[in-house]
Amino acid sequence: GHLCKLEDGLIIATPTGSTAYSLAAGGSMLHPSVPGIILTPVCPHSLSFRPVVLPDSAVVTVRVPANSRSSRVMVAVDGKDRIELMRGDSIEVAVSPFPLPTVCKNSVTDDWFLSVNEALQWNLRLEQKGLTPPAQL
Repeated sequence: GHLCKLEDGLIIATPTGSTAYSLAAGGSMLHPSVPGIILTPVCPHSLSFRPVVLPDSAVVTVRVPANSRSSRVMVAVDGKDRIELMRGDSIEVAVSPFPLPTVCKNSVTDDWFLSVNEALQWNLRLEQKGLTPPAQL
């Protein structure tokens, strides 16, 4: 029942996929233990259409309006499989009832922060040098 008008695209991501495409488009990072779906608009034409996190119980329907300017829309699944939608077509996206188990070296949280820190240099800052008085002439 909710309507969002898209122009350039929409990224629908899981928490484990949030630090790639979604983050690059301005979406949030979401810890893997937080059950949810991330919706991130790609270059929205309206400043009021912002990234949002939905509960994992949400079902997202993406529909190409019958009066769409474009006669077809491409859906890319994880950047690989492509599905073509025509005017009036729709797809539904939901969280799988069968979660993919992951292997952790330490813990989910420790491994996630380590990965984010290494990949993005997140929250890292160069050490600043102390002030030195100017040399006397």
